[in-house]
Amino acid sequence: MSQIWNIDPSHTSLEFAVRHMMISTVRGSLKVSGGTVQLSTNNELLGVEAQIDASTINTGDAQRDGHLNSADFFDSATHPVIRFKSTNVTAQGNNQYKVTGDLTIRGKSKVITLEVETSQSAKDPWGNTKIAATGSTKISRKEWGLVWNQALETGGVLVSDEVKIVLDVQAAAPQA
Repeated sequence: MSQIWNIDPSHTSLEFAVRHMMISTVRGSLKVSGGTVQLSTNNELLGVEAQIDASTINTGDAQRDGHLNSADFFDSATHPVIRFKSTNVTAQGNNQYKVTGDLTIRGKSKVITLEVETSQSAKDPWGNTKIAATGSTKISRKEWGLVWNQALETGGVLVSDEVKIVLDVQAAAPQA
């Protein structure tokens, strides 16, 4: 038997990092707007679904964020939601998991695997039971058609293909 826990968007974050000009790293974030975590009765991770609001991209630079929301990248006017749905969860021991699933960006789904570590559950001051997890992965943005780039005079490109992603999730147990 399992339980479906709801992701708490106000205590969940998605951050990414990408190399810029091959010499520095630009970091940014997106807001997770909702989703669920499926847990066994002894809080073992069984599955995850999450929705991310593509228009909430924030790199600390309004002009860059506008470009990332354009058709060159996320095209958030046409594809406002980025989705992840797990298809397989493999326990690795010590609250560690490999979570494989479909990541959908711009309407295109590709399989990714997240390295995930879960916490023990805890009660908040209002008596609600919560659990947390941290997941990370690296993706090739080109696999989702995010191919915009610019060649540099010194060689290389303006934006690297590899994107590092870290996701911190807090979820609440279903109310009795």
